[in-house]
Amino acid sequence: MKDFNKLSERQRNMLRYIEKYVADNGFPPTIRQIGEATGINSTSVVNYNLNKLVQAGYLSRSSHVSRGLRLMTEIPGDGKKPKAVQVKQNRPSVYKIGYIYASQPMPVPEDYYYDEDDLVEVTTNMLDGNDPSDVYALEVKGDSMIDAMIREGDLVIFRKQETANNGDMVAVWLDDRSETTLKYFFKEKDGSIRLQPANKEMQPIYVDPVHCRIEGKVLSVIRHV
Repeated sequence: MKDFNKLSERQRNMLRYIEKYVADNGFPPTIRQIGEATGINSTSVVNYNLNKLVQAGYLSRSSHVSRGLRLMTEIPGDGKKPKAVQVKQNRPSVYKIGYIYASQPMPVPEDYYYDEDDLVEVTTNMLDGNDPSDVYALEVKGDSMIDAMIREGDLVIFRKQETANNGDMVAVWLDDRSETTLKYFFKEKDGSIRLQPANKEMQPIYVDPVHCRIEGKVLSVIRHV
C-alpha cells in the first residue's frame, strides 16, 4: 500500500474526488471539474498535481483519449478498490488547439494551454491512417472556404506537416505578419505562393514563400450543427 499521508492535502482531495466521480458516473472527470471541486482555479496547477500523482503511482493518464484518467490503487477511506475506467480504443481523440481563419489572415495568440476538455473524439476514418499524436483540430472562423463546404464553427482535422502540393487545403502561418489562414495552396511560376479561397467573392492572397509556413494539411471536417 502506498503512503497516502505523504501526499499533500490538495492531492489527497483530488484523488478522493476522482474516485467518487468515477463511482457515480463510470468515467473520470475533466481537469476543470477537478479544479472546481477542489478549489483550484488554475488548470495548470491541477495538471501539475495530476502529473505528481501519476509519478507516485496513484493515477495513469492517456494523452489521446478523452477524460483519460485511471485510478491505479486503492484510496484509503472506504476500503473499496477503485472502479477501473475502461476507455474505447476505437474512438481516438485529438486536441483542439485553437482557431483557424477561413478569411483574410488574422493574428492568433502566441501561446495557449489545453487539457482534456479540449479533446475531440474522432473516428479512425477521419485520421486517414495517421497516429492521433500527429493530428490536431482547429475551429474555423470566417467564410472564405464556404464553396468547399467549410463554414464558421466547423472543426477541421489536420495532419502535422510542413510541405504541400498544389491544390492541398492547408493551415498556413505567415510569420512576417504573425497571422494564420486556411486556404488552398498553389505555387506560382514566379515562385510566389497563391493562397486560394473557396469563395467567389474573395480574391487570392499572394505571399513570399520565405514567409509562408505550412502547419498542416486538412484530413477531414466535423460539421458545426
